[in-house]
Amino acid sequence: MNPGILLGIGAYLVWGLLPLFWKLLQNVPASEILCHRMVWSFAFFLILLIVGKSWKWLSVLKSNPKIILQYALCAVLISFNWFIYIWSVLNGHVVEASLGYFINPLMAVLLGVIFLKEKLRMAQLGAIILAFIGVLYLTVIFGSLPWRGLILALSFSIYGLTKKKVPLKSREGMSLETAIQFLPALLYILWLAHQNTTHFTTSDPGTMLLLILSGVVTGFPLYLFASAASKINLSQLGILQYISPTLQLLIGTLIHGEAFPRNKLIGFIFVWIAVILYTTENIRSYQREREISKGRK
Repeated sequence: MNPGILLGIGAYLVWGLLPLFWKLLQNVPASEILCHRMVWSFAFFLILLIVGKSWKWLSVLKSNPKIILQYALCAVLISFNWFIYIWSVLNGHVVEASLGYFINPLMAVLLGVIFLKEKLRMAQLGAIILAFIGVLYLTVIFGSLPWRGLILALSFSIYGLTKKKVPLKSREGMSLETAIQFLPALLYILWLAHQNTTHFTTSDPGTMLLLILSGVVTGFPLYLFASAASKINLSQLGILQYISPTLQLLIGTLIHGEAFPRNKLIGFIFVWIAVILYTTENIRSYQREREISKGRK
């Protein structure tokens, strides 16, 4: 098997299994987990930079300081996304969170049409309509909008849209984002320590270790993903990305015991059909482009 595919599978497996990790920190508030995730993620990427001696990109920041503002926006968006996801897991909404990551690619396509004036192909339009029907069905049947899933999808799609306009590679970009997150997160942790309400020093050693490892479970799959993206095409990555929400759905229902009644299943079926339609169309489009490219040579 292509090493890039294995790396991609590894990245999405880790992301899919994250609900199990965050659930181990059930007694820690989501805000404190988030700040530790920021602090220790920065430490993780800093180690990667030191080992790889990757410092040349800093000269880009000196020549164009506006890049820092772009990454500051990215840092805010991903911080918000992380918080909603951690909060959802801790409060028993893993199934709804998985919905967000199922529809995320479709949301990204829609934002591309709105903000980048990208053309929407008929199959993509059909997929977006089906996903909308599924969300509308869930809203009507259960009397409330699945806002957690929608916020996760929207925030991550806007984050992806913002990342399209930044010049740094994945590892360097995440290093800068976590560097921006680091100081406010550290100040919050220190404030909790001053108030004697931090779980980092007042809980058991296991909790302390898990909070430190939050940086590893954040940085490691990103590193795998960046490596995979350099070895395989986006069409292959597009198929692999559904490993994560599928695992999240299974964890939410089979391990965390979240309710998944038949009515909710019907709404998800609309979304899954939309995902299949979108993925199939993407593969065909990629194959057509390759054939055209070969014909020109």
